[in-house]
Amino acid sequence: MTTYEAALHEAEAAAGKTGVTIRELHGIPEFEQVFRLFDEIWHPGPANVPVPVELMVGFAHSGSYVAGAFEGDALVGASVGFLAPGRTLHSHVTGALIGRGIGTALKLHQRAWCLRRGLEKITWTFDPLVRRNARFNLAKLGARPEDYLEDFYGVMADAINEGDYSDRLVAMWRLTEEPAPLPPGPYARLLGADGDLPRVTPTVGAVLLVGTPPDIEELRRRDPEAARAWRLAMRETLGALMRAGGRVVGFSEEGDYVVSVDD
Repeated sequence: MTTYEAALHEAEAAAGKTGVTIRELHGIPEFEQVFRLFDEIWHPGPANVPVPVELMVGFAHSGSYVAGAFEGDALVGASVGFLAPGRTLHSHVTGALIGRGIGTALKLHQRAWCLRRGLEKITWTFDPLVRRNARFNLAKLGARPEDYLEDFYGVMADAINEGDYSDRLVAMWRLTEEPAPLPPGPYARLLGADGDLPRVTPTVGAVLLVGTPPDIEELRRRDPEAARAWRLAMRETLGALMRAGGRVVGFSEEGDYVVSVDD
């Protein structure tokens, strides 16, 4: 079985487990369904939509990735990406109903799609404060952050990100490689929690832990100032470590980035 065939089998099994069918999308009515689904997920402002229908048309026409997950006739997840240099697909936006495994099925479909076309990597951005996304990207898929971008998208007027800086990590998923095992411990903690607030503890070590809040989206609604403190603390720790050459090599069960600085 080739790498592509194995990836296709895994993708089909994941879709079957969730009860969805995943396929590429081509017509404007399907792209309009994606637009409405993303609107329901993020509730963006008119000037801040994740991806307009016209752009989906262009991506699909030029051979990029536009796919949807269907439960019967209902669209319950979708992903849009475009081709990038270096045999890479940049996954611009993926959204799905939470808690069903649909997001996993979409990413595995995306991987098989790439391998069939000779692509070797998928990149995307995600908020470093969102613990569930970090765990999914790093622990489940095996992607690794390669850059920390401050306020990458500028002001985002949607129900999830409004009022916060749009700092992002760039994730790199190398489709034909297994991630290296974690370095041996113990690890020193650089960023942790003190109630709702972050606590930075200056420390040294070959491997450092940078913690995340349990639920930054809920914290933004309940205590915006505490959420802002977490944003700045993440910049001060993870952002600074990565700019200095530190590598994120994993994500702990407790919700910490594991950062190797011994280079």
